[in-house]
Amino acid sequence: MATSKQQENMLLTEHFTWPPISLIDEIINAVNEVLYSCTDTFEAGLSSADPALLGFPDRAAAENRIPEKDEEGNPVFPEAKLEIEEGILKLETLMENAVDKNFDKLEIYTLRNILCLRRDEDVAEWIRLGHYENLTIPSPDSNITRETLHALRRKLQETQKLHAALLAEKTRNEAQIQRLRALLQPSASLKREARTSTSPTKTSRSNGDAPFAFLTHTPAAQDLGVQALPLPSNGAPKTIDKGTRMPLTTHTTFTTSELPHLRQLLASLKPHLATKALPTRNEGEKEELARERKIYIESQSKRVLERRGINTSDGVDGAVEGQRVRSEEVRGLEGIVQGLSRGKVEEGDDGDAMDTS
Repeated sequence: MATSKQQENMLLTEHFTWPPISLIDEIINAVNEVLYSCTDTFEAGLSSADPALLGFPDRAAAENRIPEKDEEGNPVFPEAKLEIEEGILKLETLMENAVDKNFDKLEIYTLRNILCLRRDEDVAEWIRLGHYENLTIPSPDSNITRETLHALRRKLQETQKLHAALLAEKTRNEAQIQRLRALLQPSASLKREARTSTSPTKTSRSNGDAPFAFLTHTPAAQDLGVQALPLPSNGAPKTIDKGTRMPLTTHTTFTTSELPHLRQLLASLKPHLATKALPTRNEGEKEELARERKIYIESQSKRVLERRGINTSDGVDGAVEGQRVRSEEVRGLEGIVQGLSRGKVEEGDDGDAMDTS
């Protein structure tokens, strides 16, 4: 059976999570490290000093001894190194004894008066630590068997393993989120290029660090009404109010919802693609498609003209009258003409005209 002192040490160890004697040992070890560092520095200083300053010539003169000389004619004292080492060893031994004597007193005083329980009362049996709060202690006559204790111990171990696994998974998820955010976070060069670019559709996308930054941070994305994601400088996610959805999220959700209908259309077109002929439409459908196409072209043209400062209150027709044609627009028109020419050539080669209405 453990004695009262051992019970006290176990109680203090459980409370501090470390044995009380380990604190004294750490203090003594730290003092010894400082002691050895001082003696090493002291020895290095004496070894590098001139033996004449340490009194070795006077000792040789008192002993009627002529010291040896080196090649340059300077006196040599080979006994200096040995005496310095012996002196440092004696000094180190003296300091170690002083440290042991004084810190033994510190250890006795600390363990008897600081890291201890009260001596006048037996309080060890009445102390309850914080992690024992609301803990139901079974009665001594309960029928807890060895198998039950083993099962509880195994359950505790598995719970601790699960906790560690969840923490590791949380760390991996946070790292993955940071990597995904880095794909959308534009660099300083891309931001500067987006601000200074005169063409809304020509912006460098060769950004190796953030290859998808062009989705939200280019002038083309701003023209479509897609706002930049709320990415703060520290990479932490910004809080968004409930019910608020980002434009990019809205566009993506809408596109995803339309995918089943697009799949159905594709499945209906596959039989016609084999014969190189699309299903024909009646006159009413053609007129409706032409009207929708015209409305779309007028709305997009109006947006482009208004962005360039042209008044479109009287309509789109004639709004560009008197405006200077820019080089980017000329190159764009040339590309369209070349594309139409290639299309006509390919249509002539096939021999069959395809109805693309």
